[in-house]
Amino acid sequence: MATLHERKTYREAIMKTLYEGMEGSGLPDVSGARLRDDLAIPEHDLAAACTYLVEEGLVTVRWAHGETPATVMLTHQGIRLMEAEEEDRG
Repeated sequence: MATLHERKTYREAIMKTLYEGMEGSGLPDVSGARLRDDLAIPEHDLAAACTYLVEEGLVTVRWAHGETPATVMLTHQGIRLMEAEEEDRG
């Protein structure tokens, strides 16, 4: 099981990747396998992070078989959070 610091880091990395992907490619969703591989997140921890973000209303997930989501997408609330963080950074 991941530590609290690791769990927070995973969630932040997922949000950042989704936001940057949306900004760069315009695609609203990212495959769970890509998140898992690009961010080097263990499958179980990716599932836990995505579940947490869904419960917070920040992402939607289309689940596939196993623990890796088929796709993950920012919600409107998730986009607004990422935009606010971007504005805070200047």
